[in-house]
Parts: sequence; C-alpha cells; structure tokens
Amino acid sequence: MTIYDISSKAGVSIATVSRVLNGSDKVRPATRKRVMDIIEQYDYTPNVFARGMGLHSLQTIGILCADSSDLFLAKAVFYLEQELQANGYESLLCCTGYNTDIKKNYLDLIVSKKVDAIILVGSHFIGTTEEENQYIKDASAQVPIMLLNASFDHPNVYSIFCDDYATMFEAASSMLDAGIRDILYLYNSDSYSGIKKQKGFQAAMQGHGVADYEKRVFFYEGSLEQMSEIADFVGQIAQETTFHGILASEDALAIGGIKYAQRAGIPIPQGLSVIGYNNSMLTTCCTPELSSVDNCLKNQTHQLIQTLLGVLAGEGMPTKSIFSGKLVKRGTTSF
Repeated sequence: MTIYDISSKAGVSIATVSRVLNGSDKVRPATRKRVMDIIEQYDYTPNVFARGMGLHSLQTIGILCADSSDLFLAKAVFYLEQELQANGYESLLCCTGYNTDIKKNYLDLIVSKKVDAIILVGSHFIGTTEEENQYIKDASAQVPIMLLNASFDHPNVYSIFCDDYATMFEAASSMLDAGIRDILYLYNSDSYSGIKKQKGFQAAMQGHGVADYEKRVFFYEGSLEQMSEIADFVGQIAQETTFHGILASEDALAIGGIKYAQRAGIPIPQGLSVIGYNNSMLTTCCTPELSSVDNCLKNQTHQLIQTLLGVLAGEGMPTKSIFSGKLVKRGTTSF
C-alpha cells in the first residue's frame, strides 16, 4: 500500500492524501474521513520521508559518529538526540568507523535521505588535506553541516568545539607550576582534537623551559578498553624514562597509568600525579578518583542544536562557537 494506492481508492488527489497525512486544515472533514478510513482499513503506515517531502522538511537530522562504543562519542550522541527530540526533530544515526572512504559513503547515504542537516560528531571527520575534506564540502552544498569537537572553515559548515590547545596548555601548566617537570604525555589519536591537545602540552613544556619534552610524548595504538595493556605500555616506558606526572589525552589512558603505579607500588598522588581528559564516567571508577579535564560536552551539544535551529530558521548564526575546558581536581593530584 502506497500513497498512490490510497489516492486511487479514496478517489482524491495525491496532494489531498499528503495534506491529510501532514495534518493540514485545508481538507474538508468528509474528505479527511474518507482518506483516513482507507488508511485504517489497510493499516497503512506513512513513510517518514514521503511525509517530509510534502512539507519540504523531514524534521530529521542525520548524525554520524565514528564509534558508538567510545564513551565521549556515545555521550555526545545521547545529548544531541535529547536536544533534537525536545525541539521536535528525529535523528538518523550512522556509525562510520575511521576509514575515510567509508565515512564518505555514509555521508553520501545520509544526504540521499533528504535530511534537514547533518551533525558530524567528533574530530575524526576532519582530515589534514583538502582532498580528505572534499566530501564535507560536497555535502555542505546540499545541507548544513554541523561539526562537534572540530573546526573547518567552509560555507554552510558550523563548528562547535572546545579549545583543546588552550585547555591542555592550562592542565599541563598546573602540573608544571606544582614543580612536576618530568611529565609523561600519552595520546592515542592524530585527529583534529588530538593534534590540538598535543600542541597545547608541548607549548606548556616549552614555556616552562623543559628541553626534552619530545622524548616524553608516547602514542598508544591499542584499544582503550584494555586498561591492563595500557598499564603494561606505561610500564615499558618506565623502564627507560623517569616521570612523576602523567597527562593523558583520554581518561582511559590516564587510568592505565594509575594501574601501572599501583602495580609498581608508587603512591598516588605523592609519587605520581595523573590527569586525564574528557571527565568521563571513568573518573570515579578508580581509586583514587581521577583528576580530569572537563571539555563542557553538554554545553557544546546544546550550543550546536541552538545554532542548527537558527540556521534552519534562516537566521544568521556564528560559524564557530568555542568553549574553554576546565580541570576538575580529584584524588590523583594534590595541587
């Protein structure tokens, strides 16, 4: 049963059926009843896309994220969907993984669904070259593109993100100001956000006159879910590098550092200070509880939706909204 079948059986035009489905008051009661009787008789469920085309809006937003098992991305998607629902919008979610070609295919797919806009969650969607970002430019020619936790300058692209460079600079500086200069920096991504965090750490070390900071930066390529393996990784570093502070780009990496210290009998924070990033639920799942940078995710998602609503309403909206993170101090730091 399609809208065309209903039109034929009710003896009305397709436009009239569309008006009935969309609740228009420009349909006579008798005609509305005739159409609704057919719908009920055949248990017809209108396709959301067909309904949206009649209104020139699906009231639907596409959401793409790389990995829904990632704590940061999962929380972001939750906040976004809550905000969209509160404003009368539905969402279509695709988890793309990290392969560029697959991300492009998913973005093309969502565009083909005639959604009102697309939200790209996380900085992994932004590449380092023009070629890598061409797929976003192409999509933005058709619908507004909203970036969460990344920045990209292009027409019809709106960026909402935390200033990871300045925030990580401040976190590192707080540890350096406390007299801890031999800081180990752990990271697991070369994404837009990951690069900004690392540069913030490096700038703080340079500013405090730490000459060998490049030797203290280590990339972990394993799974963030395997914290025992992260602890093993930190233990291997400890065999050749002395450190009394750990600064990590993700909370899971920081907790791996805590597990290493507990195995080695190093007291925290007396013998080792540890700071994570994202202020996730993991921060209170360890002993002592983890000091971590809060990147204001909930505020970011709220601002993104407000910007999106303004764009869809035809209002002039800022193309960039930047937030400053803050260090939430817990038991892994004493400063």
